[in-house]
This record gives sequence, C-alpha cells and structure tokens, in this order.
Amino acid sequence: MSFKYLLYISGAYVVASSIIGPFNGINHVKIESIKKRMWEGSNMGLALEIARILLPVVIVGGIAIFVVMRMKHKYKKGTLGKKESKGTQNFLGSLIPLGMMIGCAVAVLLSMFFPIPLLSTIGLGSGIGLLFGYFAYEIYSKKGEVIGK
Repeated sequence: MSFKYLLYISGAYVVASSIIGPFNGINHVKIESIKKRMWEGSNMGLALEIARILLPVVIVGGIAIFVVMRMKHKYKKGTLGKKESKGTQNFLGSLIPLGMMIGCAVAVLLSMFFPIPLLSTIGLGSGIGLLFGYFAYEIYSKKGEVIGK
C-alpha cells in the first residue's frame, strides 16, 4: 500500500512523497527546496493577510482620532456650531451619526457587487461616513452664521 501524495495540514503546499516504498524518482533535495520556497511564499501571504485585516482598523482609527481631536479643539475654543432654532441644532448634532449610517449602508451595497469582505466594508464605510459627517457638520455650522451676536 503506497501513498503518492501527502497533503500538509496547513494546506500551504502538497508534498509528493511515498510513505511506503521508494521515492519513485522524486529527488528528496527537490522536495526540500520546493517546501522552502512554499514556506517563504506562505509567510508573505500571512503578512499580507494580517495587513488586510489590520488596514481597515488603522484607517478608521486614524479617522476617528482626527474627528475627536478636532471636535475637542473646537469645544475648548468655544467654536462649536450653534444654531438658533432647536430643530436645526438637533440636525447639526446628528450630522456625524447620519454620515456614519449612510456610509455603512453604501459600504454594504458596494460589498454586494464587489468581492470585498462584508466586515471590512462595514468598518470602512462607517469610518468614511464619520469623516464625511464631520465635514458636513463643519460646513453646516458655518452656514448662516450670525456675526455680532
């Protein structure tokens, strides 16, 4: 009873070997060099996979830190957006969460049509929506500003 191929547990490569009997013409040195090249490739694949997982977290984290620090700076200076009516002030205060929800919805729709993982698109969509919501907040808070009050 002879097995011609053995699938390595990690699934990274297939080693041609014979468990019982001769090597059937396969050079042991060639197998070792193939294994070495495949492991080098899989380490690069592992690094790319880790980067693909961490990149959305880093991007959204940077956006969130930017928005929070800008809002903190505006609060300390006393230049947060103020509107006269309660309805417009509520709308101004809800622009950032609205941007996050719209960004998340757009990201889910894009994930349906493109081969991007859903979890990554939800995080990135919310982060980009946070940034756009902040820009909308900035624009709308300066619009119709009363000078001299």
